[in-house]
Amino acid sequence: MNRILAIDYGMKKIGLALSDPLRIIAKPFNTIDNISYEDSLIQLKNIIKEYSVNEIVVGLPITLKNTFSEQTNLVKEFIDSLENDLTVKITIIDERLSSIEAKKSLIQQGIKTGHNKKEIDKTAAAIFLQSYLNSIEK
Repeated sequence: MNRILAIDYGMKKIGLALSDPLRIIAKPFNTIDNISYEDSLIQLKNIIKEYSVNEIVVGLPITLKNTFSEQTNLVKEFIDSLENDLTVKITIIDERLSSIEAKKSLIQQGIKTGHNKKEIDKTAAAIFLQSYLNSIEK
């Protein structure tokens, strides 16, 4: 069984979540520093290999008015680069409001979010990955 990796792309940090091998449960996994595309790609390739990932779900931040923002365009460029450099399937999912949901979830768990952006990023990735997992046929 292969896992699905979710990516919440940000200019400074990239939040990651992984599915279990049965593709039922999404869990926050890690956050990597977005130093450069090349560095991020190396880290992603290592994760893909180590965790037997055969699909990546990337969250696309569409605005509440259903339009693209500057961040949306940056994420699309990142996705285009991944599609050129990786052989795994890449799926794009609407990640609207996932960071807000992540903050609420962390607060409910008693985790402070003020200076804990890494937790928010990987939790947001887990939220939209779980949504994706719930939508696919097993």
